[in-house]
Amino acid sequence: MIINASARTDIPAYYSEWFFRRLEEGYVYVRNPYYPTQVTHYLLNPQVVDSIIFCTKNPHPMLPRINELKPYHPYFFVTITPYEKEIEPNVPPYSLVIKDIQKLSQQLGSKSVSFRYDPIFLNQYYTIEKHMQIFAEITKQLAGYTHECVISFIDLYAKTKKNFPGIQEVTIVQQQQIAEAFSKIAYEYDIHIKTCAENVDLSHYGIGHEGCITRQILKDVTGYSLKELKLQPLRAACHCYPSRDIGEYNTCMHGCLYCYANEDKKLVLQNYQRHDPASPLLIGHLHADDVIKQAKQESYIERQLSLDL
Repeated sequence: MIINASARTDIPAYYSEWFFRRLEEGYVYVRNPYYPTQVTHYLLNPQVVDSIIFCTKNPHPMLPRINELKPYHPYFFVTITPYEKEIEPNVPPYSLVIKDIQKLSQQLGSKSVSFRYDPIFLNQYYTIEKHMQIFAEITKQLAGYTHECVISFIDLYAKTKKNFPGIQEVTIVQQQQIAEAFSKIAYEYDIHIKTCAENVDLSHYGIGHEGCITRQILKDVTGYSLKELKLQPLRAACHCYPSRDIGEYNTCMHGCLYCYANEDKKLVLQNYQRHDPASPLLIGHLHADDVIKQAKQESYIERQLSLDL
């Protein structure tokens, strides 16, 4: 199976100590975000976990212990954006994040890391021209360190509208303008762009729509072909290979105004203060009325040899 760590929060940035302890103890508990008394028990060992996907804006805390991840065939999605502190209060400057991606690539290989440039939004300061300038700067520095970039345009979830008043959608015409410009820049540096959970078709600009995590990516990372599974989309228009998320909503301390995973700043702080690195749960501890269910886990790797005739 594939573990996602995590689309709900930034585990590398804020919960690295907890995560490595979970690897040492060989299991993790995950509370169901919709039925809080339901807790799933996942084993964490290379016999059933084929790859661990990390989604982060700051991989730096994990860098000293990267070797401990290698048996799990890690793949890092690292988000880089041009936004400043008024939009992303606690995200490191993208110049530092670029250096961390370079280090990840040196330790894991260029096929085990990609960067996300998302979400893209526009205003008087963050214009199309501004995005083009920063995207060109980023791709130039990451040339050879990665070959994949995922872009997406801002989605106006209820949480986003609440925390980021006045934000507007990027029009289809603007999306096409950005796509055309980005594709030309990325082509120069041998970086393939694809969209994440977008309905708009940008294939005529050379931009793919095959999903962030595909069987081919997992084959490159693990060295094996994986079984073809029925997709279980995390979001509408998602084409990713199925995975299980071990994070929890309302726990990311980056404080980004556009965040879809955080609902309320006070709740996020309260949850963060309840975090115990020794607990098998990301936030808090088990309750007397919790029901723990062992997850059905199996390796998806096709280990039999095949002959090309």
